[in-house]
Amino acid sequence: MLQYLTKKLLYGLLVLAGVVVIVFFLFQGFGDPARLVLGQTGDSATIQNIRKELALDQPKWKQFLYYLNDVSPLSIHAKEEIERKELKGVFIGGDTKFAIKVPYLRRSYQTKKEVAAVLAEALPGTLVLALAAMLFATVIGITLGVIAAIKKDTWMDTGSVFASVLGISAPSFFMGIVLAYLFGFVLSHYTGLEMTGSLYDIDPFKGRSLQLKNLILPAITLGIRPLAIITQLTRTAMLDVLNQDYIRTARAKGLSKRTIVVKHALRNALNPVVTAITGWFAELLAGAFFVEYIFGWKGIGKITVDALEKLDFPVVMGSVLITATFFIFVNMIADLLYGVVDPRIRKRET
Repeated sequence: MLQYLTKKLLYGLLVLAGVVVIVFFLFQGFGDPARLVLGQTGDSATIQNIRKELALDQPKWKQFLYYLNDVSPLSIHAKEEIERKELKGVFIGGDTKFAIKVPYLRRSYQTKKEVAAVLAEALPGTLVLALAAMLFATVIGITLGVIAAIKKDTWMDTGSVFASVLGISAPSFFMGIVLAYLFGFVLSHYTGLEMTGSLYDIDPFKGRSLQLKNLILPAITLGIRPLAIITQLTRTAMLDVLNQDYIRTARAKGLSKRTIVVKHALRNALNPVVTAITGWFAELLAGAFFVEYIFGWKGIGKITVDALEKLDFPVVMGSVLITATFFIFVNMIADLLYGVVDPRIRKRET
């Protein structure tokens, strides 16, 4: 197991290193960051100072090494640089220190705030949305899958399969627009829902208030595709389990249908579903961008799209790195669960 986990960790680090390279050369070479920081009215002397401060007067390969040193948890920094960038971590040495630190994602061009702080404010919104969507998809998907299996070849089975195919085929951004318009605009008088809104509303007099109703439409939109996958997985696994010998034995003993389905069949059918749920959670974290933007949900996706519109590249770069890190981490957990559920996978990998 340790060898299997080490191999997956190395693969994850290699993928993350590739993401760092792509992110830097995709965004750092586009536009003039010094001009973006000052706007179009900055004088040439000030622009040159900014370029020097951001190391934009250095060759591209050297700029990349500086960026890699900033985002890496293991790095080397001068004492003055540690104070200027307000780095957090453990620093060893004299004027030049070896650092074990929190990765430094630099500062926003527009707000001058640290990118890590900007994303930390938005990250809980994305996590809550992904968790709500996954909960919705899991509960409804498993229920529909079980019903389709025990009612095989009936209209319930056909309807569940047809609905899951539609759910897989429909893009999230299209479903988001449809649901927002239908339930947040046309039927808003009956549903009480709005087209846009975040987890918290801020009133200048009443302060911040929790608005769980704003979570309903984006969570359903984001959960439609995993719901369809979970429904099909559960149905297939249940059909396979229900044909096993021990299920026939349980029926012969006179156990009730409910007991057979819940305590015997479903428990054994959930193994592939559980690992799929873990993998899909990573997909939801990465796929929430369009859904957040459509519903005005304050999360990493909306922050990233807004930053792209303003050419605020440090925020975009930091957002992509954090999303990629979460994606790799959750997929590693999924791989680990696969190895626990099916030891044959570990043997093949090692």
